Amino acid sequence: MRIQLLAIGDRMPRWVADGFDTYSRRLRGKIRLQLVEVPAPRRGKNADIARLVRDEGQRLLAKVEAGAYRIALDEGGRVLTTQMMASRFSTWCEDGSNVAFFVGGADGLSNEAIASVNEIWSLSSLTLAHSLARIVFAEQVYRAYSLMEGLPYHRGERRSLEQ
Repeated sequence: MRIQLLAIGDRMPRWVADGFDTYSRRLRGKIRLQLVEVPAPRRGKNADIARLVRDEGQRLLAKVEAGAYRIALDEGGRVLTTQMMASRFSTWCEDGSNVAFFVGGADGLSNEAIASVNEIWSLSSLTLAHSLARIVFAEQVYRAYSLMEGLPYHRGERRSLEQ
């Protein structure tokens, strides 16, 4: 299974790439994680925000892998437990599905991007900086993978993924 994290913004500090790469490198076999950075449009003093958000959405949609199951990451989305995430990943691995996760820019995802997704998830009830959201996402993918594979990384209660 391939997982794409499509995110608006390509000018992150080096520690963001290092953090994301730390977890993506740990994934072996069943899951491959790829960060696709989509440059944010320039914002002038009198920028048309609605137009910028539409442009960002079109840029995201142009980069998504054809046939991928699509999930928007948004603070108002459904909050999953790590076990629930691992169960979903396990199902997608068995089905041979690829999954694309969208992270919008500062003003969120466009209506077009939202309309194209199968689900909306939240990484946290907190509002996360975009830089941290990338790392938190990569860590949670690795944590779910470690549960699927029975690795000792996740030290919490190990419930069956069939629940």
